[in-house]
Amino acid sequence: MPKDRGALPPLYYPADIAKAIGMSEWWVKEQARRGRIPFTKPGRAYRFTAEQFAEIVRMYEVRPATAATPQTLVAAVAVMTKPVRAQQPTRSGARLRARTPRRVARHQQDAA
Repeated sequence: MPKDRGALPPLYYPADIAKAIGMSEWWVKEQARRGRIPFTKPGRAYRFTAEQFAEIVRMYEVRPATAATPQTLVAAVAVMTKPVRAQQPTRSGARLRARTPRRVARHQQDAA
């Protein structure tokens, strides 16, 4: 038998995929069961090829909506480093008062 025909692609377990993408093994199996991610199912177990794993990573990839330019990066840093002003106290003159806890109120009613 030729060598190239006998070589099978490696199959990865859900635990391997979960560890690589930072999710739980249960989550990976649930996504496969619901048909949200590609998988291979030899028998009763979920398995994943390298191509399927790459596709899963691409499916959950998030890219910025617009390309970042040096000007937008400088503006973003300026907004993030802007000092925060302290909030002015209200001048209504009303003072806040804590409510009596319910269990204390019931205990006082029982004693009366």
